[in-house]
Amino acid sequence: MPEQVVTTHVVGIDIGMELCTMSCLTMDKRQVIKATAFANTLAGFDWLFERLEGLGVAPKQILVGLEATSRYGENLLQALLKRGYQVCLLHPAQMHAFAQQRGLRAKTDQLDAVTIARALRSCEARFGYVPSEQVATYRELMRLQKQLSDDVVRYKNEIHALLVVLFPEFTQVKASPTRPTALAVLKRYPSAQAIAQTQVETLGKFLRELSPRHYGQPTAQALVRLAKASISSGVAVAARSSSLRILCDQLDHTQKNLEQLQREIDQLLKQDPKATGMLSVPEFGPTTVAVLRAELGDLNRFTRIDQVVAYVGLDLQIKQSGKWKGQTKLSKHGSGRVRRILYLAALRSIHLQTSPFGAYYQRLVARGMKKGMAVVAVMRKMVIVAVHLIQTEESYNPGKVAVPAGS
Repeated sequence: MPEQVVTTHVVGIDIGMELCTMSCLTMDKRQVIKATAFANTLAGFDWLFERLEGLGVAPKQILVGLEATSRYGENLLQALLKRGYQVCLLHPAQMHAFAQQRGLRAKTDQLDAVTIARALRSCEARFGYVPSEQVATYRELMRLQKQLSDDVVRYKNEIHALLVVLFPEFTQVKASPTRPTALAVLKRYPSAQAIAQTQVETLGKFLRELSPRHYGQPTAQALVRLAKASISSGVAVAARSSSLRILCDQLDHTQKNLEQLQREIDQLLKQDPKATGMLSVPEFGPTTVAVLRAELGDLNRFTRIDQVVAYVGLDLQIKQSGKWKGQTKLSKHGSGRVRRILYLAALRSIHLQTSPFGAYYQRLVARGMKKGMAVVAVMRKMVIVAVHLIQTEESYNPGKVAVPAGS
């Protein structure tokens, strides 16, 4: 039989970007190390380990709790794990609820460290999830992709807004001012005034260099003609032109970074056997699969499929008191990005004639279910299928998705 480890000490650590605070209690509530701050550096880590070693017990007998604080505590967490300490990652909301239940109103780094230690000693703390190297890689890439994608949308909107006052007629020639050729033109000639002062031959030569088979002298003539008759006010034209050039450059640079990032994501998916089955699902694209791998994480921490459904916020939340019954809604806990990506996949399935998910949707609607609820049901089924394919690493079989008409 494996040796049972008896926890003798609990350590609460409040994480900060530069300073951390630790406190240590025994299981009989004695505070053996008062709340003390240490630097979030190698020297600070050495000080912490020296104090813990001074307790005179094995690292595996010490349970250390850290509040999840983005990246600030990652280095310390990994250092503790490498030295053999038990580590519990705690959700901030869990610690807030624990403090409220005990009437703890004051909040300082010292008190937070003691509260974490008390929560560990009470055995009420729920261990958080520390993602594996692969899942952490997915999360880093996908969250950066989301950030860059949002930046692209923002830059495009700002470019459109500036064109309204700099050269509103530009879209009569270039329907999409954020396409590569249009961006190059706007970086060189960022206003109606700049184009109006340019020779048609000069502009035509520049356009031919950019796209010889699509643009040339006729396009240049149209742009110069529209620029000379433009309704642009000319207010702050120099500052706005500079802003437009910078935004065009930022958009171009961000789009290239996104392309590079997508190549890295594709390579990661290609090397991941747990993603192979999902990649063959027509309703799932590479982004959908990568988001699911990033946000679902290690599925071994779930014992039932309904726990996964609840984890992504697709479980129902019912409010009822006496004769009053409120509206049943989704809990919407967990990752909103998973729900958004599944919602788009569910909508896609409705328009695919051969999709078993789409057939499931049509069957539910035919029974009288509201369309919105039917879409949610499809999203849940997609979660179930994704979990099965990740856990078993099987190939996708559409026949297993179909539900008998009587079910």
